[in-house]
Amino acid sequence: MRIQRKIFNDPVYGFVSVPKGLLLEIIDHPYFQRLRRIRQVGMAHYVYPGALHTRFHHALGALHLTQQAIEVLRGKGVEVTDEELEAVGAAILLHDIGHGPYSHALEHTLVKVHHEELSLMFMQALNHQYKGRLTRAIQIFTDRYPKRFLHQLVSSQLDMDRMDYLNRDSFFTGVSEGVIGYDRIIKMLAVHNGELVVEEKGIYSIEKFLIARRLMYWQVYLHKTNVAAEQMVIHLLRRARQLALEGVALEASEALRWFLYRKPNDKPPAEKLLKYFARLDDVDVAASIKAWCFHSDPMLAFLANGLIERRLFRLEWRSAPIEPDYIAQLHQSARQLFGPWGENLIFTGASSNLAYDPSAEKINILFKDGRVLPIDECSDVPLYTQTITKYFVCYPKIIRPASL
Repeated sequence: MRIQRKIFNDPVYGFVSVPKGLLLEIIDHPYFQRLRRIRQVGMAHYVYPGALHTRFHHALGALHLTQQAIEVLRGKGVEVTDEELEAVGAAILLHDIGHGPYSHALEHTLVKVHHEELSLMFMQALNHQYKGRLTRAIQIFTDRYPKRFLHQLVSSQLDMDRMDYLNRDSFFTGVSEGVIGYDRIIKMLAVHNGELVVEEKGIYSIEKFLIARRLMYWQVYLHKTNVAAEQMVIHLLRRARQLALEGVALEASEALRWFLYRKPNDKPPAEKLLKYFARLDDVDVAASIKAWCFHSDPMLAFLANGLIERRLFRLEWRSAPIEPDYIAQLHQSARQLFGPWGENLIFTGASSNLAYDPSAEKINILFKDGRVLPIDECSDVPLYTQTITKYFVCYPKIIRPASL
């Protein structure tokens, strides 16, 4: 029987084919359509103007790669039923459904629930609407399905999520260092003792994948301008939340107001949390940032204007924690320029990057003689298995510390 399909024209892979049925029902659902209004790489467009692609694009791309991977595995004799193919497709489509606006900024401020937990909550709500048709997909997503390799395609150190976002983010930012041989990696996938492995011939493509991941983190995701913009959004929302709890009027959409004004110890039921979170997207936050440019609170207005007019803060990376004397100097300069509230414009923190975690579930290489070894034990090149932590201080460029 011929399966009817819908075709999406993707700028990265060309035509992406989705069979009609459950997967298209998910794509057409308002929960999923919301992802059209969530940018994939948050504030990176301040650095790379083309980085305006959305999590909707990414989810479709990850589905496409998952379908290709299953086709390759089936060709090597791995049994994957049509029901399992649909279930793993649903799991990868919904893996990012819990992401909020402006990258992870809301997780640091208004929504104290991790995006993966929210994704599971959305999947459970959809499963109720679809009368249990997502049960197998949830089992795969939570690693409770007997065929572990299906979960590994969705979530592992070599999953289709990472494969797509590296490829897609590289494409839209123009950062060629992130280009990976995704097609060759997929062709080299196999299953050994129920686990996902990579055939020996694919080892160099895996090395390139890990190096590309490291480079993309420091060149895109943790680019100092990107981090500075995200810190401005985080502290803008924190200030808005503080003002809301003091009863100050703030212009915001109904959904954003619910998160801003709810009581600190309020633990709403999942249904209510999802109701308002499902209405929240980049448009809500962007509209409020524009409105807050004219607010009477000086800190809120200063941060909002900086984001709207791209007057972004300076960010300095250091290999060690920022010296207290330097922070004190910045605080003093800020107070002189802005008054007592100025020292609240000095942000500090740290970011870490680990391209490959040898203590987590490993990327395993299958050799022709039947041996299976983790990539970190059979690679000829350094795979950056150490966690690299850098510390930052972020402050308005109008402040000129003595060292500059």
